[in-house]
Amino acid sequence: MNGDPLDIAFAGIVRQAQMLRDGEITAPQLTELYLERIERLNPKVNAFNAVFPESARAEAAAAQQRLDAGESAPLLGVPIAVKDNIDIEGHVTSIGTGGFSKPAAADAEIVRRLRAAGAVIIGTTNLPEFAMYAHFTASPTWGVTRNPWNPERAPGGSSGGSAAAVAAGLVGAAVASDGGGSIRVPAAHCGLFGLKPQRGRVSLMPRAQNWSGLSVEGSVTRGVADSALFLDAVAGNVSGDGDIAMPPDMPYAQAAAEDPPKLRIGVSMTPAIPGTIVDREVRDAVAAVGDLLSRLGHEVVDAKVRYPLLLPRFMPRYVTGIAEDATGADEGKLSRRSRQAIKLGRSKLAQRMKQWSIDQEDAARAKIEPVFERNDVLLTPTIARPISSAGKWLGKGFFHSLPTAGFYVAFSAFWNYTGQPAASIPAGFTTDGMPLSAQLVGPPDSEGLLLSLAAQIERERPWTDARPALAAH
Repeated sequence: MNGDPLDIAFAGIVRQAQMLRDGEITAPQLTELYLERIERLNPKVNAFNAVFPESARAEAAAAQQRLDAGESAPLLGVPIAVKDNIDIEGHVTSIGTGGFSKPAAADAEIVRRLRAAGAVIIGTTNLPEFAMYAHFTASPTWGVTRNPWNPERAPGGSSGGSAAAVAAGLVGAAVASDGGGSIRVPAAHCGLFGLKPQRGRVSLMPRAQNWSGLSVEGSVTRGVADSALFLDAVAGNVSGDGDIAMPPDMPYAQAAAEDPPKLRIGVSMTPAIPGTIVDREVRDAVAAVGDLLSRLGHEVVDAKVRYPLLLPRFMPRYVTGIAEDATGADEGKLSRRSRQAIKLGRSKLAQRMKQWSIDQEDAARAKIEPVFERNDVLLTPTIARPISSAGKWLGKGFFHSLPTAGFYVAFSAFWNYTGQPAASIPAGFTTDGMPLSAQLVGPPDSEGLLLSLAAQIERERPWTDARPALAAH
């Protein structure tokens, strides 16, 4: 192994893939580095609920044989973690609960594609039951997941385990999903980059869709180039019932390596959920990103955004989606909060409102479309308020937890409804040392543009060298 193990752990998957190709490290060495860090540090953050040392070692050995033979694949030998709502053959997909016991019969398509790209699947990461919330990751079955920047704080959700794992240097990238902010919000909590792809960009098979189209799959990573490489590996068309969009002619990695053209960037502090108060430090962080973009030559203007009423459109698909995900679960092993949500999702009213929400989607897109006729990209906060305490919401009921959740998805959830891409970028730190974030939102099919713009910001204000004190050894 050539180099400092700590630097290698935090290097990101682009650099790790190159090191493996160049022979600076072997796949077994990289896998052992992460297995050791997981064993030592995971008890402090509870990012993983399962680790696969035997299969990971076997996959790493096989990857090294391919590397030694001169083979090439984008992620050959690179360890990747998978959020535990995504099927891995032979393992129980818990969806954050203790309600399931039957192992998955096959890999989900995103896992199959990662394996095809050469990735080593190292373990599964925690989420709240049924991916229900964006502001915390905790469950009666798997306990409380903690933020590596401050273990007393939450890592966000629902991909909080994935974000905590990457932020703590336990893996270079992790699969995540986003049904209302669940990639972007934990990325914001943990000082990471998180891209919510266009709906249909990444296959959800064996499901054609999830939460009636609200939820998509992607990753959380330290740097923009890492997310671009990941998306290149998993995006594209597959056989089946899913409406899967083909990737663009230009690889996402290439888009992330090139500066964007001069853009008109609209800045908005208006949330999609009325009554949300945006914290002053959040406002200042977003304004600072806007100032940087102006200095880079972009035209930065105030944007007037008038959202259609979100909650009646979002909530029916959210609760019916939870109810669908609970099919086959032993409900006696679920939390009271989950049982309440499932009961609501199975109601006739929720089913009728879900169809109304689907029918209203085109009109909502048409209402928001003028924002992107006037602006190339929208810049907003990712989350409106400081990060909540870890474990604060464990044991609380569904209706008790819901109002606070709205404050954390007030800038993110609308874009799940319309389906277009959006990304969370690190934007400094609060006075008490917690990460701040800004969100970039683009028109449909604009992942390449968002990656290019985010990478330009990262080159000007690098964030990947920052490491939580908990993990910096």
